[in-house]
Amino acid sequence: MNDDITSFWQRYLASLPGHAPKPTHYEAWCFGDSAALAAELADLVVRGIKTATCASLEHMQHDGDPLPSVGGHSIITDFAGKPLCIIETTEVTIRPFNQVDAQFAFDEGEDDRSLESWRAAHRRYFTRTLPEASLTLREDMPLVCERFRVVLRA
Repeated sequence: MNDDITSFWQRYLASLPGHAPKPTHYEAWCFGDSAALAAELADLVVRGIKTATCASLEHMQHDGDPLPSVGGHSIITDFAGKPLCIIETTEVTIRPFNQVDAQFAFDEGEDDRSLESWRAAHRRYFTRTLPEASLTLREDMPLVCERFRVVLRA
């Protein structure tokens, strides 16, 4: 972790009431696969529009990434690693791509927030990113669907 991320985490811990349990673990990551997408999605999170995200379960397993867990914390960064906010996971479900519903698409906060635009954008994203793990998009592909809340903004 870089010093900015460590300092940001310490700032979050210091903001918690003295009697509150202090979380001991966090992940630091950015959204998307480009600087532009990372900036766009992080901005939606910081503004409170984006309160959900998803990832391919198989891609996460391929990369050895841990599954998010309720109560877990993530520092959301820009593409260069600068911390922008901290989120706390409030819900994790696994569902097939073709069973993501309109409410989840709305909560992801992207485009016009419709299920149709969510499907189109995620088809483009997964078509770009899954081949690096020798995976392909399938309608029944399991997704890790996560809801979260912002607990600290930069």
